[in-house]
Order: sequence, then structure tokens, then C-alpha cells
Amino acid sequence: MKHILVVEDEEHLAVGIKYNLQAEGYRATTVGNGPAALQFIKDESDGIDLLILDLMLPGMSGYAVCDALRADGRDIPVLILSARSLSEDRARAFEAGANQYLTKPFELDELLSRVKNLLTLRGGNGSREAGASASVAQFGFGTSFIDFETHEVKVGDEMVRLTSLELKLLRYFVDHEGRVIPRDELLEKVWSMPGTLATRAPDQFIRRLRKIFEPDPAHPRHFLTIRDAGYRFVAVPAVED
Repeated sequence: MKHILVVEDEEHLAVGIKYNLQAEGYRATTVGNGPAALQFIKDESDGIDLLILDLMLPGMSGYAVCDALRADGRDIPVLILSARSLSEDRARAFEAGANQYLTKPFELDELLSRVKNLLTLRGGNGSREAGASASVAQFGFGTSFIDFETHEVKVGDEMVRLTSLELKLLRYFVDHEGRVIPRDELLEKVWSMPGTLATRAPDQFIRRLRKIFEPDPAHPRHFLTIRDAGYRFVAVPAVED
């Protein structure tokens, strides 16, 4: 039985979510603040399969909870549930390592659909996305080297830490190297969101990858924008300067 941890300080909302998750056959636990969530995840011997996380929490924000999880190497899927609806809030949440973002008030059917989607796309206890290529465990391009198993990333002589979502996006590019990938495909396959959703998350994350991996981010050679078509990752540019 999949175990979902709900981190929500509005007790009536937390109880309602828990009730509906249990009605769908999930095991659900609720806590009211960030430190309690991190402690519960640490102590839970069977692991947590999904985290439903509010952003505005007493003492420790949901952003900080996400940051702490990813810094600890935990790849538990995180669904943000928040009244904050600005694009900056979404971007900050994704940068912290969140997988999906749902604004309050929300429709119960949409919440349950997203829960099912995250649990289907990802294995229990935060394993890698089902169907992801198992053939590429390590990959190098330019002056960079990535170990997708250990999450170690090296650019030149420096070690770089990527969030789980940045690493997931990078892996999707590597697995589809050379192919033009439409923006809606990235939203569906990497963010597990509807491809029609109006969000600049892919653009922001690709700018982040360029800043990390490109010698000159203003003139990218590996992470290319194909106008009106999408994005393309090129490991070895056709023309070396």
C-alpha cells in the first residue's frame, strides 16, 4: 500500500485530504509543520511514496522542506498544494525540487489524478521514473560528466549539485539526444503536467542548465532552442570553435 505524507497546517483540510486518500486505497499520514515532516520521513522505516506539501507552514516553509529533502539525497515525489499562485512561487518550488504544483482551492478529482500520476510515473520510495532509459548510467559532454545513479555532476574540476528535477530534465535530454523535443512533451514527461499548461518552468530550467553547463550561456551549443518547435540537446556540436 502506497504511503502518502500530507504536510498541511490547516487541520480541516489535512483531515479531508487524508480521508479521501484513504478512500482511494492509500495509507495517509498528516503532520502540521516542516520539521515534523522531515522527522517523520527520517523515522518511517517503510519509506514515504509521496509528499503532499503546503508552502506556507509554521516555522519552516515548504520550500525549505523541499530543499532539505533534496540536499539529503531523498528523491520522494513532491506535490505542492498552495494558495500561492504567482509564477515566481511555482518557479521557486520547482527549483527546490518539487515535481508538481496545484493551487488552492482545488478540485478533488484533479488532486487524486495528480497523486495517481506521480505514483504511477515514479517507483515507490522515490525510485527513478518508470520507463526511463537504463542504458545510460553515466554520460559526458563538453567538460561535464554526469553519473545518473549517484547523482554526481562534475563540470570541469568542480562538483555541481543539481535538484532532482534538474537531473530528471537533463536525463530526458540525454536519453533523446539530437531530437527536437516539443515544450509540451517536456511538461508531460518531466513535470508530469498537462502539455497545454501555461507555465515558463521549462524555459527557466533550461536557462539554469545552460548557466551550469554551457561555456557561454548566452550562445548555447548544447541546449538549443528551436524556434516554434521546442528544444534540442547536442552533446557534440557540429562545428567546434
